Amino acid sequence: MAINYQTGIIAEPSSDATFILLDATHGEEGTLRQVLSDSPAIIHSIQKQFPGCELHAAIGFSAHAWERITLQAKPAELKQFPSFEGAFLSVTDEAHDIILHIRSTRHDATHILALKLFQAMGDSVTLKGQTNCFKYIDNRDFTGFVDGTENPQGEDRKDVALVGDEDPMYRDGSYLNYITFRHDLQKWNALSLKEQEDTYGRTKYDNEEYASEEKSAHAHTKRTSLKDDDGNSLEILRHSMPFGDLQEQGLVFAAYSRTPTIFDLMLQSMIEGDEQGRADHLMKYTQASSGSTFFVPAIGFLEALTP
Repeated sequence: MAINYQTGIIAEPSSDATFILLDATHGEEGTLRQVLSDSPAIIHSIQKQFPGCELHAAIGFSAHAWERITLQAKPAELKQFPSFEGAFLSVTDEAHDIILHIRSTRHDATHILALKLFQAMGDSVTLKGQTNCFKYIDNRDFTGFVDGTENPQGEDRKDVALVGDEDPMYRDGSYLNYITFRHDLQKWNALSLKEQEDTYGRTKYDNEEYASEEKSAHAHTKRTSLKDDDGNSLEILRHSMPFGDLQEQGLVFAAYSRTPTIFDLMLQSMIEGDEQGRADHLMKYTQASSGSTFFVPAIGFLEALTP
């Protein structure tokens, strides 16, 4: 059976990625819909030029422009990014219409596909931001700790990330939560190794998670390990990657899920903390002010769009 989900959702981690934020030009939605309908074919044509480099893409739309762009009702849980206010940082919604998430094992392949899609959209969109990311050592964040350790594997990736029969019109789509963290590495690197590991609740070099009873209530792994009422772990599929230059380093936190609620709960737990207000102490060493939520529809949905 042909794959109907956009492959950028499920594919294994990449060594190169770019995240592109766009706004749709008012009055040019018909032109944009035609390009979006053609986008799976455009992606496939560039993939054929770069065999073996795991070139993948995902195109998503926010609640701010879903109906205007697609002329369809919104997916059941698509809403704007939540606002949270905590002791160390606060975040709110950043209103962008479209996201392109493109990734591969080669930066030239990533760039060529991104440029091809952007040029095809032409005046129907305005570029609002682009962040180029890369694999850092063995999938580590700039804090020196491995990122994405608890990601689902194999077929579980689809179960976690793809919408099913709960929203039949949008089956095989996925919610994408996007937020950019900019780290204060000078402050972070002033900590001792033990202080850093206690902040994460995980060892730095061996990547071994602390036993639950050894974790602080403020530990990052404690604040992000959530369970439902039946004791089952709440999971998301992370595609977070570092970005940086000589002046600024950070992490694009990007996560796919069949419901955006899980990410919202995790972010609330990190920023606002638990019932006692015990927030994630990793937030002391990074900054973020806004984020965005998108829905990445199935390939068939894109192909069916008409001017």
